[in-house]
Amino acid sequence: MADAPITVEQHLARVLEAITPLGHVQQPLMETLGLAAAESVTAGIALPSFDNSAMDGYAVRHADVADAGEESPVELPVVGEIGAGNAQLLTLPPGTAAKIMTGAPVPSGADCVVPYEWTDHGVARVRIERSPSPGQHVRVAGDDVSVGDLLIEEGTVLGPRHLGLLASVGRASVASRPRPRVVILSTGTELREPGQPLGHDSIYDGNSYLLAAAARRAGALAYRVGIVPDQPRAFLDALADQLVRADVVVTSGGVSMGDFDVVKEALRPLGTVWFGPVAMQPGKPQGFGTVGDDATPIFCLPGNPVSSYISFEMFVLPALRKMMGINPHSRPLVQARLTHAITSPPGRRQFLRGEYDAASGQATVTPVGGSGSHLVGDLAASDALIVVPEDTLSIGAGEPVQVIRLDEEF
Repeated sequence: MADAPITVEQHLARVLEAITPLGHVQQPLMETLGLAAAESVTAGIALPSFDNSAMDGYAVRHADVADAGEESPVELPVVGEIGAGNAQLLTLPPGTAAKIMTGAPVPSGADCVVPYEWTDHGVARVRIERSPSPGQHVRVAGDDVSVGDLLIEEGTVLGPRHLGLLASVGRASVASRPRPRVVILSTGTELREPGQPLGHDSIYDGNSYLLAAAARRAGALAYRVGIVPDQPRAFLDALADQLVRADVVVTSGGVSMGDFDVVKEALRPLGTVWFGPVAMQPGKPQGFGTVGDDATPIFCLPGNPVSSYISFEMFVLPALRKMMGINPHSRPLVQARLTHAITSPPGRRQFLRGEYDAASGQATVTPVGGSGSHLVGDLAASDALIVVPEDTLSIGAGEPVQVIRLDEEF
């Protein structure tokens, strides 16, 4: 008797319950882009760390130039030049000016900066034709960040701006969970590598590229393994060779009910991998469990490319994000209105390919192609999945639907 299908939520819960976040380590800043911080970071220094000039010009005491104007310019002797990283003049005597560059420290005694444009650009003496207000064009120490300020909260997904801030306060590394190492195995005697000649009964292996790219986009390290033929021993040998570098294994193909479903045949006797139907279309046949001495999670996805990709989005992606400590685990659902009517079979959650458009201010989604799980061209032309509930048989044009946007960061 065939197993009764479980729901998408039940299978996802099974997956996430078995997944443990990877242990965090200190990593160089550039290695943490897109990862979640595993610590909160406070500022050990202020930004700016010293009063500095916001303009190229002359550092002065406001009292010495308060009456400067075009009709009554003030002339001051120039007693030095202060460059960023080359500041020799530490104190400005009364009644003098010092040439100063943007970012250079303002000397003690000076309280404002006169931009070049308000002067004659003098070298030994400078004529000032306009007076700045006290403090004008001076960036005060701590104006941006104070010592002890919370810069990064634990769990923050680190982007370029976060890394720039951390580097600016002198942090060379930050604690984060490493990128999961994902090994992708494609099974099928009929498969060929792109670039090789095809026989009359062979096809190119697109799945391993599709899944490896999806894993890489999720922030993981992806390792494509050569094509594995439909032989249980060959599959188990390939799997054993790869477990040493795998935090997760993803296979595609060999999980249905056929005579050559090598993945199911090879793994089912282990007793640690579940195989069964999930009430979804495409992607009904699924497998998940653990393999090897380290109980490495393994996802056994169906072989049709659309089924494989949607299964990755629904189950593998949330697992990878949990491993990396990134929330939320699953892509959010958004609402849009259908541009064309659709139908759906009862009892299964259908994921139709679609094109999302919010340019008009009202979000719409247009179905792309058919529902076949082999239609990889339609998949590539899509940027969204239209989610049709199990008990919904049809949805008319103009009606609201739930949509998963595939190319959005979240």
